[in-house]
Amino acid sequence: MGVKEKLSLMQIPSILVLGFVYVAYVLIGGVVFWKLEGDLGMKDVSYLREKKERLLSTYPCLNQAGLEAVAQVVKDTSKVGLSLKSNYTADGFWKFTSSAVFAATVVTTIGYGNICPSTTGGQIFCVFFALFGIPLNIVVLNRVGKYILAIERNISDFFEKKTSRKTCTRFFIHFVCYICGAVLFFIMPMIVFKQQEDWTHAEAIYYCFISLSTIGFGDFVADSNPDKYYPNWYSFIIASWIFFGMAWLALVINHSIEILERLNNYFKKQFKKNDNQQGDEAGGTADKNPETQMEEEDEITQPPVTEST
Repeated sequence: MGVKEKLSLMQIPSILVLGFVYVAYVLIGGVVFWKLEGDLGMKDVSYLREKKERLLSTYPCLNQAGLEAVAQVVKDTSKVGLSLKSNYTADGFWKFTSSAVFAATVVTTIGYGNICPSTTGGQIFCVFFALFGIPLNIVVLNRVGKYILAIERNISDFFEKKTSRKTCTRFFIHFVCYICGAVLFFIMPMIVFKQQEDWTHAEAIYYCFISLSTIGFGDFVADSNPDKYYPNWYSFIIASWIFFGMAWLALVINHSIEILERLNNYFKKQFKKNDNQQGDEAGGTADKNPETQMEEEDEITQPPVTEST
């Protein structure tokens, strides 16, 4: 059986192994999150129960029904982006700037979930807006990523002409571009979000990655605190950062996939080389076994066949 036949037979087991690795990876992640967050979640539940009992004892006129009514008011108020801490009345979430950011989160499939259309017209429009906007966003991001990659390659080609070490130069240019992108789309936004949102550095960098990777949990959302006043340029900066940051992160992911594919091709070549060497060695030993030697001796001792006249 040749190498190609062996590889073709190995495709199905490799898919099964890959699926097993994927499922195991997800389950291991679930176990880690369970261990890290489970105990803290139980402590939070106990703490909130104590606060509820303390609140009911502090305000005896507030029964369970009244507490539920207050909680519903707080929930509805936070949902529309209003503040309960002061007499100041904000414009709510559905102002132009925040609506534009919401539209950007729809077409980029981030979907924080902090705001969503509640009217029938808004929900129907959101469906068709996402239906055409998501493919358009993918096409535009792909084109922007290609331009960024072209600029990076032009810079790399320029420096490769100046030096004799092309591989080291290309690696260095890629590394510098990665560092510049990380500074531009993670470090600088982290500083801005820390100042504008009063987040910690860890929370800000966590929000940056969750947003640009389109995971979008919605536990941290910029420009959504009703107790804060945000400048008008803030929403524009966020929308621009999301768009170009997603293009850069998609480029990084594509580079990572390319590196993995090159490693895969390298190991395949090594496998083929080793398999060919083993085949040659097996062929050499097969020539030396008794059956092969007997067949060769028969061919030698057998008289040649002559054509009958």
